[in-house]
Amino acid sequence: MSFSHEDVQRLLQLLDSSHFDELQLEADGIKLSLRRGGVISSPAQNAPSVPEAAATPSISAPMVAPTKVAPQVSDDIPLLEVRAPMLGTFYGAPKPGAEPFVSVGGRVSVDTPVGIIEVMKLMNSISAKVEGVVVEVLARDGDLVEFDQVLMRVRPS
Repeated sequence: MSFSHEDVQRLLQLLDSSHFDELQLEADGIKLSLRRGGVISSPAQNAPSVPEAAATPSISAPMVAPTKVAPQVSDDIPLLEVRAPMLGTFYGAPKPGAEPFVSVGGRVSVDTPVGIIEVMKLMNSISAKVEGVVVEVLARDGDLVEFDQVLMRVRPS
């Protein structure tokens, strides 16, 4: 296994959007240490052996999507924003070719799944956390979304 440039970039973005200051990975002879402000990479043959538990970092990301009031559109009722709770790749359907979780005009409740965000091969289900009718879907399948990025807007009911 080797880390591609894209893998390292995604790891750096993940580290930057988290509360962690350091991340260490070791796989198939490659040791990668990421720290805020710098990246250090060296072959693992020269490094001392690291126990398996220490080589597997635990990364925790907030699972609650914050909602904020958006600017008013055409009515006097402000729209609610469903935001990304983490950085990753957004998917609006459970699998390729399937119907999307939600679409414009669809009703959502607090626990309605609105998409999936993939972070390092882990799929994280995202729920609306608001109740109302979807008026705008901003994130598309396969888009790289940032932490707190607006995914969709909902008119409260």
